[in-house]
Order: sequence, then C-alpha cells, then structure tokens
Amino acid sequence: METIDKVSHSAHEAVDKTASAVNQAAEAVGEKEEQLKNAEQQMLGCCRSYINNNPITSLGIAVAAGFLLNRLLSSR
Repeated sequence: METIDKVSHSAHEAVDKTASAVNQAAEAVGEKEEQLKNAEQQMLGCCRSYINNNPITSLGIAVAAGFLLNRLLSSR
C-alpha cells in the first residue's frame, strides 16, 4: 500500500509540474502575441504614413512588385 501511495504522489507531482510548465508557456505565448500585435500596428502606421507622404513612389513600388510577382508566378 505504501508503494502505491509513493507512486501516486510522484504521479501527482509530475502532473503538477507539467501543468505549471504549460501555464508558464501559455503566459509567454500570450505576451509574445501582444508584442507582435503592437509591432504589426506600428508597421502599418509607418506604411500608411509613408504612402501618404510619398504617393507616387508608393505607386511605383506597388507596380514594380506586381510586375515581379507576375513574372515569377507566370514562369512556372
């Protein structure tokens, strides 16, 4: 009976440690998610600002990117 109690206790400890590790990982992922959302918002703001300040250059970049993508995808 004592052996079963020891094994049960060890199993409970292992489950508790695993649950703790999973919770910590989930918190870290949540923090990274928030950081990525903030970075995305900053990049979008920078892009919008650049496009508003340089509409002709932005149009040229878009046309060039479209041309390159068309050439790459149509050659396959």
